[in-house]
Amino acid sequence: MKTVHKHLIIRAEVNQPIIDPDVAKDWMRKLISAIGMKVTAHGGPHCDYVKKENNEGIAAVAIIETSHIALHIWDKIDPPLVQLDVYSCSEFDPNQVAKYLKIMEPISICYKFLDREHLIEEITNGLVEI
Repeated sequence: MKTVHKHLIIRAEVNQPIIDPDVAKDWMRKLISAIGMKVTAHGGPHCDYVKKENNEGIAAVAIIETSHIALHIWDKIDPPLVQLDVYSCSEFDPNQVAKYLKIMEPISICYKFLDREHLIEEITNGLVEI
């Protein structure tokens, strides 16, 4: 298997943000499996609900065998905001990742998909049709 360096950055406004850390961990496990990745032995997902004023929401990370996934959800702002990073040294389908946001009833989803193999080159970007 050839090592690649792909980075998907997603910003989504949603109607139904995940607010329970256990639900967020389960969501991440399912996403990781769906894109053909595996969590390392102690890689989580690790998740907390942050109660810091003006920064309330989910903060979660998972260390996968090929890099990492980070999820942040701000549920107290209007509309709630999801920021998701998937960085992997294996190929994956960004559309598969976007499908997993449906549980949060997205209003809008925008993304950048980057190739970080030698430089930081944009593969695609745009808005996902809802």
